[in-house]
Formats: sequence, C-alpha cells, structure tokens
Amino acid sequence: MLHFRPAFFILFLSTLLLASCTGYQKLLKSGDVNKKYEAAVQYYDKGDFFKAGTLLEDLVPLLKGRPEAEKAQFYFANTNYRQRNYVLSAYYFKAFSDTYPNSVYTEEAAFLYAKSLFRDSPEYELDQTNTFTAIEAIQDFLNRYSESKFRPEAESMSLELQKKLENKAFESARLYAQIRYYQSAVTAFTSFQQQFPASPYNEQAAFLKLSAQYSLAKESVPEKQLERYREVIPFYQYLLDTYPQSKTLKEAESMYVAAQAEIVKLKPAGTAAN
Repeated sequence: MLHFRPAFFILFLSTLLLASCTGYQKLLKSGDVNKKYEAAVQYYDKGDFFKAGTLLEDLVPLLKGRPEAEKAQFYFANTNYRQRNYVLSAYYFKAFSDTYPNSVYTEEAAFLYAKSLFRDSPEYELDQTNTFTAIEAIQDFLNRYSESKFRPEAESMSLELQKKLENKAFESARLYAQIRYYQSAVTAFTSFQQQFPASPYNEQAAFLKLSAQYSLAKESVPEKQLERYREVIPFYQYLLDTYPQSKTLKEAESMYVAAQAEIVKLKPAGTAAN
C-alpha cells in the first residue's frame, strides 16, 4: 500500500494544478477553433463554468454560420447564469432566443431569461423597475409555453415578485403616514387596496388609511377641515363592515366619534346634519 507524505502530496497536487492551468492558458491563446470548442464543452459538462465561459466568449463570434454556433451561444449564456452574472445571462439568453427562435434550447433559454431577471430583482425597499420587467418576461414565457415543464417554477417566481411589489406598495404608503405626509398616505393606501384586494395587509391598510385621513383633517387649515373630517366617516364604516373583529376598532371608533363631533362643530349654522 502506497503512503504519500504530506509535503510530497501537496507538491503532487500543485504540479497537477500548474499543468492544468498551463494547458488552459494554451487553449486561450490557441487559434484552433475546434480544439477550443471541444475543451469548452468538456469544461461545461464538468461544471467549470468560468473556464467554459471564457473560452466560449472568444468562440461565439468565430462559430457564426457553423452547426456548433447554436449550442455554443446557449452554453455561453448559461455559463453567465451559473456564475450569477444575471444581467449578462439575461442579455445573452434574449439574444439566443431572437437568433434561434426554433432551437431545441429556445424554451429553456426563454425560461432562463425570465429567471435571470427574477434573480436580478432587488429587495422590495429599492426601485422595482427590474421587478416589473421580470414579471413581464415570466408572463410572456407562460403565454408562449403553457405546457412547459418549467411552468410551475415560473408561476412560483411570478407570485414571489408580486409579493415583493405588494410589500413595496404597503411599506411606501405606511412611510408616508410615518413622515406625516397624510394626504399622500391616503392616496397610497387607496391605490394599495385597489391593486392588492386579497392582501393580508388590507386590514392594517384600512386602519392606517382611516388614521391618516383623521390626522390630515386635524392638521388642515380651517377651510378644509370639514370636508376632510367627512372623509373619515366612510373609511371607518368600511373598516367596521369589512373587519368586524379587528383589534383596531376601538381606536378607530374614537377617531370616528371625534370626527363626528368636529363635523357638527364646523358645520355652518342652519345646515342639516349628515
């Protein structure tokens, strides 16, 4: 039985690594397109996407018009995806689909284009332009490939992105209320309720909208107070009717009662009560 000393074993591994790197460097400098392509595919199949991608980046323009070009371009896009270069992979998967609309790889390329955009979508606190683009790409994929094996994952990605937009919309509305931009808060909560009618945040949104409207009325100039206190009433009624078990109803009722009292106080003499 052979026994390797640690120092000898390290030297042996270093020699192998050096030889491997030297061979790879020679490939990079080689003008033999066929040899580089074969090596790139081998690296790809072994999961070495960095080396495969570096070789394919040189090869893709050189393989135009050849049968290998299609596979090389798809592999190159995927090496970027596997290395988490999602902006680049989205670009190259889109380019592949445009160039080879009837390829055996086109369906997967369309899915990975959408998935690249999904991966590049930022946290909900940030600008969500990329998220909207990703949702559009996913929907386009679902429309084109309704029976795709990737459909369940695509639908799951879409739901996750929609949830992100939901969180963004709710937190933006709540932030307006926190910084005392009450009119903007009321508008934002109204928009949130319309866009996300099934959201679990809707009970909280209804209460915060009522609260923001009450605060807006309270802090308004006298000539606008009556109209703004009147808006409190339907917001309270909606909360009461829609969420009769809400823990916020006691606080909401106190705002409603206070608003009613202010309406009576602010009404011109001789005006009938509403």
